[in-house]
Amino acid sequence: MNGNRKVRNRVRQSGGDNIFDGAVVFLLLFAILIVAYPLIYVVSASFSSTEAVMAGEVWLYPVRFSLKAYETVFRYDAIMTGYRNSLIYTFTGTLVSLFLTVLCSFCLSRKDFYGRKTVGFLVLVTMMFNAGLVPNYLLIHKDLGWDNTIWALIIPNAMNAWHVILMRSYFENSIPGDLFEASEIDGCSVYRQLLTIALPLSGPILAVIALYSAVGLWNGYFDALIYISDKRLYPLQLVLRSILILNEMDMSVTADLRDMASRQGMANLLKYAVIVVSSVPLLIMYPFVQKYFVKGIMVGSVKG
Repeated sequence: MNGNRKVRNRVRQSGGDNIFDGAVVFLLLFAILIVAYPLIYVVSASFSSTEAVMAGEVWLYPVRFSLKAYETVFRYDAIMTGYRNSLIYTFTGTLVSLFLTVLCSFCLSRKDFYGRKTVGFLVLVTMMFNAGLVPNYLLIHKDLGWDNTIWALIIPNAMNAWHVILMRSYFENSIPGDLFEASEIDGCSVYRQLLTIALPLSGPILAVIALYSAVGLWNGYFDALIYISDKRLYPLQLVLRSILILNEMDMSVTADLRDMASRQGMANLLKYAVIVVSSVPLLIMYPFVQKYFVKGIMVGSVKG
């Protein structure tokens, strides 16, 4: 009888502890509400009718459900061109960033690498000092001639110093050094150690770095604003900036919708739809790598 009885050991909390826990829960729920409500509103407004949005009837859920904004977005050539360009820039830039970061981090994690401290110091310096906008522009535009090319957006951001430090810490603290020593005894080269030992055991940190790089490339617009003048090469965020800030959307594509609302009302509805469309790739990617976040962020915090 006693063996089947479930015994639960609980620490009895004082009244002050219960009050503290309740306050923490309340603050967390309040923070979630502040962060989540604008997102919910944007999604709901994008699926609502123009009249409902203009009248302020949308609060939490779509009012008079409508897909007219999304139909207009996908008929707008600049948005679809920017979408395609951003996918190309993000995919290519993430691959280049992972390739260079892995090579640099693996070298810095090797204790037998000559000049390890010097190279590590130079990588660290790039986190604190930058040449500035004008020298970078002259380098890209005048010396390299990369204006209006994909390389102007990818190469300057190809390797992030923080990502290098993060991945180096993972190689040093999360992969046993005995594996590398045993492979050296068996005659395994450094390149083979990287390909057959380090990379297969580095899934969490690779996923985290890939997501960080992809998010930065997808959301970036400043480099494109400086180096890209051909609208056919604009990334989606630059097109989105034009719509949200400069309000440059050609409303002629909505001529058949003018009987629904005024020009400004439809423009506001399209802004919500464009925000949702531009966020979809990151929302799709996040669930596949979110399980690696805690492990990736905690890399190097505990050694052993």
